[in-house]
Amino acid sequence: MSPFNSHSQPSFFEVECQLNKIHALNDFLVRLNLLINWSIFLAPLHTLRPERAPAKGGRPPFDSLLMFKILILKTLYNLSDETTELLIRDRLSFREFLDLSFSDTVPDARTIWLFAE
Repeated sequence: MSPFNSHSQPSFFEVECQLNKIHALNDFLVRLNLLINWSIFLAPLHTLRPERAPAKGGRPPFDSLLMFKILILKTLYNLSDETTELLIRDRLSFREFLDLSFSDTVPDARTIWLFAE
């Protein structure tokens, strides 16, 4: 039987406890988030990829800064697009670095590839 019961949702305290343990073992991504002023990248990203109104019936585009930070993770850990998607879904530390909750949509491998192009 799986240790993850599909009928129960982890409490905030349980997630916070796991994050604290992760930080104690490796706080690299936490330190990176604290050291870098991510807002300095907003203007250049907007120049490269202007925000557009979502198409009717289409999925709204992912935030450019989120996608940029995903490319940083991909480069830092030498990941493929598919593995990057998997690890964002799987790792609490990646989700925290990207400021994604469990209910947020994660870009798929093709979206990551298209943004990089």
